[in-house]
Amino acid sequence: MSVSNIGRFVCWVTLALTPASLVAADQAAAMVYSKGTVWLNGNPLPDSSAILQGDLLQTKTNSVASITASGSSVILQPESLLKFGENAVSLEQGSMNVASSSGLVASAGGVTVTPASNVWTEFEVTHVNGMVEILSRKGNVSVNCGKDTVSLSEGMQIISDGSGKCKKRRKSGAYPPASGDILNSPYLKYIAAAAGAGTLIWLLWPSPQTPASPAVP
Repeated sequence: MSVSNIGRFVCWVTLALTPASLVAADQAAAMVYSKGTVWLNGNPLPDSSAILQGDLLQTKTNSVASITASGSSVILQPESLLKFGENAVSLEQGSMNVASSSGLVASAGGVTVTPASNVWTEFEVTHVNGMVEILSRKGNVSVNCGKDTVSLSEGMQIISDGSGKCKKRRKSGAYPPASGDILNSPYLKYIAAAAGAGTLIWLLWPSPQTPASPAVP
């Protein structure tokens, strides 16, 4: 092959690969930080890693994981499994805390939660034994249970049992409406500093112990 032909070949290969590399760079903007025993796609997660669309994140007992992306943060609680998507997260089991100013959509067991607007919104999602609970902490969210779509304001909760119906009620006791005291929560304080100080706190935590085998192959 002549020098000129080699040059053309390299040029075309570069042009062909550039879009893919840009997409990969954009996806890698989302990061996950671990505390305790956390798995990413069935492999032990180090202190931090990029997380891409389609990745599975799992936490074990007494372990949590923090995902930070542009305008959003997710805290995955112990013994939970999550699938990461494009400006979306799907909770397969367990519970998570979500905070977003970019309209991050969350789903669990056929229920979809969408922030009402691109303002700072905080909500919790729990998916255990076929039951899904949504609690709005700050701001309003729209919840689609399959057959029903309802608006959820601060301090309100929805429970869905898989029938497609939303049961709406005000949550009391341990889950008050959002206020200044909410930042005292050991997990939600990381959400409040999602893109900055929260990440530094996660980085300063001790390195997790590496388990013997993954819970999800």
